Amino acid sequence: MTPDATLGHALALARSPRTPAARATPPPRRPYPWTGAPLALPATAPDPDGPVDLDHLLRHSLRARPGTGGRLRPAASAGALHPVRAHLLIGPGCTLPPGRYAYDAEVHRVFRRGPAPRGAAPGVIAVLTVTAAHTAAHYGHRAWPLLLLDTGHTAAALALAPQGPGVRVSLDIDAATLAAAAGLPPADRWQRIRPGTETEHPLAAVQVTPRRTQRTAPALDRWAALPLPHRTRTPTRPPARPCGTGRLLELLGAATGTEPAWHPVRRPATVTGRALLERRSADPATLGHPPDAETVARLLHTAATAWPGGPAWCAAVATPAPALLAPGHHTATPYRLARGDARPSLAHWAAGQLWLADTGAALLAHGCPSDAPASQIRHDHLAAGFAAGTAHAHAAAEGINARPVGSWQQADLGAALGDTPGHDWVLHGLALGAAR
Repeated sequence: MTPDATLGHALALARSPRTPAARATPPPRRPYPWTGAPLALPATAPDPDGPVDLDHLLRHSLRARPGTGGRLRPAASAGALHPVRAHLLIGPGCTLPPGRYAYDAEVHRVFRRGPAPRGAAPGVIAVLTVTAAHTAAHYGHRAWPLLLLDTGHTAAALALAPQGPGVRVSLDIDAATLAAAAGLPPADRWQRIRPGTETEHPLAAVQVTPRRTQRTAPALDRWAALPLPHRTRTPTRPPARPCGTGRLLELLGAATGTEPAWHPVRRPATVTGRALLERRSADPATLGHPPDAETVARLLHTAATAWPGGPAWCAAVATPAPALLAPGHHTATPYRLARGDARPSLAHWAAGQLWLADTGAALLAHGCPSDAPASQIRHDHLAAGFAAGTAHAHAAAEGINARPVGSWQQADLGAALGDTPGHDWVLHGLALGAAR
């Protein structure tokens, strides 16, 4: 079976009403695989024109809140599992010396894994990887789309955290290039080279350059040419068992479609560092009152324009009249796609999360037809997570409670609106409440 056919079958299964098998006992968390002395991130005085402040960048994007066991981070995560890790390729112009590093969000420390190549681009490139075991144990055949969405949210968190411009993101570089650049074994050889550790699947990258530095190409090939670092931890557990979700992530990592591109990112004007730190997945009980129409329009516009070429976005609202709204062309003013209250259908489609029937409003990413090639499946889900993460930060900045909704079954939005079935599916959602 071709990769497109394999992933098409897996996508149809994830979208089907079939419930995951009885939840397996989650595998034990394996120790963080990098050793040596963990390095503190230097804290510096805020200076948008200075070097890339890695402490600020990671504190406002990936750091786990102290005392929560790593469950609450600014980046949203299905089941609060946080499967995304960051490997830092640091060139000149940062608050740490150039080199390869791994970041541990639980302790907010980095582990140096090797030198930087000659001619490394100024700034830092964060290579984002996911581990599959815990999410697969919790969500079964629905896990892998959630891992893509989680990665998109994490990419957005990193892209919004810098204090100045100079941020670019790529969601379509092949996993082999990302793994080699980060000094990681390819997935099909991981357990032979690093037995007893969790296989990491690279899916995205974020580049942050100093403000006063001319933007240069990331030059991942220079990082990839470096030798693979020596193993830094003696395994204490037997090799991890192969995971079906991991195999799907391998296929997705190899699915790149067109020439990989780096897209510039600017955060919404109202998003501050404080908003990034305070962003959380709101309790559904706080989402029962509708936000005003102007707020919905602004957040819908943010989601729809966050990533070029990503899936389309619309909003299900109950006031001033129940309707499904689409963003207007070249304006933030939405227009009506359909009359009626879509929220009860959303509650049914979203794995039976009945609270959605009474939520104030919901932003919806939709697209990715049933016969989409593997490259589109990867891109649309990563882009949906990135856009939802951006809109979530914007909502936090405006005092709006919001909660990402990632698992959708039988959510054929196009068919519900009278179009051809199988062409327009709900991929992701962001439930909204009234201003706090």
